[in-house]
Amino acid sequence: MKSYIELDVWIEARKLVSQVYVITNDFPKEEVYGITNQIRRCSVSVPSNIAEGCGRQTPKDIIRFLYISRGSLYELETQLYLSNDLEFISEENLNNILSQIETCKKLLNGFINYYKKL
Repeated sequence: MKSYIELDVWIEARKLVSQVYVITNDFPKEEVYGITNQIRRCSVSVPSNIAEGCGRQTPKDIIRFLYISRGSLYELETQLYLSNDLEFISEENLNNILSQIETCKKLLNGFINYYKKL
């Protein structure tokens, strides 16, 4: 079994975090403790829960953390749509980051399905 740091799903989730931090740097300063913080926290949750799940012993435990990670992706997606509604991010930036979220969703779903078969 590979280390979690070698997994495509974890690597792509880290790329997502980097994109989130770049995009949220331009958010209004009064949002630093609001939506900016929330978006950053849930993006960091994605690779963190993948890593934590990989540290568990049973497939059932691993899957639980992968589902938490997936939930964070959906939360992040919603917050980014809201940020676009509030005109904190452009349509182009939204589409770029949504593409990365979609990549992460597909990889995460594949990883979940792999562990469901064990």
